[in-house]
Amino acid sequence: MSGLSYETVARFAQQGGLIYFGLIFLAGVLYALKPSKKAEFQHAARIPLDDEELV
Repeated sequence: MSGLSYETVARFAQQGGLIYFGLIFLAGVLYALKPSKKAEFQHAARIPLDDEELV
């Protein structure tokens, strides 16, 4: 039998998933806080408040 038990593989998968999703979350936060995107996000935030009808 190989040296990889279920617990070893499960622990590796859990740690890998934590790192993966942590990096994805960090990338999303950095993108959202990027100063060059501020105007774009402010415009998008005002869209629901505009009185114009979109046809």
